[in-house]
Parts: sequence; structure tokens; C-alpha cells
Amino acid sequence: MEALRLILRYVHLVGFALLLGGAVVQYVSGKLRINPAMLWGSIIQVLTGLALAAPLRGGGDAEPSPVKLAVKLVIAIMIFVMVFIPWRKKRETVARGHFLGIIALTLINAGIATFWH
Repeated sequence: MEALRLILRYVHLVGFALLLGGAVVQYVSGKLRINPAMLWGSIIQVLTGLALAAPLRGGGDAEPSPVKLAVKLVIAIMIFVMVFIPWRKKRETVARGHFLGIIALTLINAGIATFWH
């Protein structure tokens, strides 16, 4: 089970890299639009996050707080919705605030994972 958890964590980090990296590339290019890397990164983040939160382990002190997991899930779903809706509507550009919101929520979610113990 430990190997599965490590693989899931690795894939979760790849999803983070796709999401944030795709967003940074678009921001630097000046054309604020949702690219496939952002879409797939948000999908991977939600799915692997759910799998990591599943009770695969036997419990104990190392278990993350259910409140922390709920907060992270809500933020991950918000990010997914913010990425998916403009992508689905085939919008060429996204409002600057919307785009920066995606980046901010992505960084906040990573911060929660890192600093909330």
C-alpha cells in the first residue's frame, strides 16, 4: 500500500506541475486562455487527491485532518470548475482576474498541503 500511496503522490505532483506550469506559460505569453495542460492538471489533481484521501492506510497519527482534506477538496473542485467552464465554452481568452484566481487557488492549495499539519 505504501508503494501505491507514493505513486499517487507522484502523479498528484505531476498534475500540480501541469496546472501551474500551463498557467505560467499562458500568463507569460500574454494570451490568458486555458490550455490542455491546465485542464489535465486540474483533472489529475482532483482524481489523485481523492485517491490519496481514501482510507488506504490503517489510521494513526500520520492521518491528515478530515477538515484539511475537505478544504483542499473544495479548492481543487473550484480550480477544476474555473478551468473547465472556459475550456468547454471554447473561449479564446479568460478575464485576467479569473486567470489569476486559478493561479492563486493552485498556490493556496499547495500551501495548505505543505504547511497545515
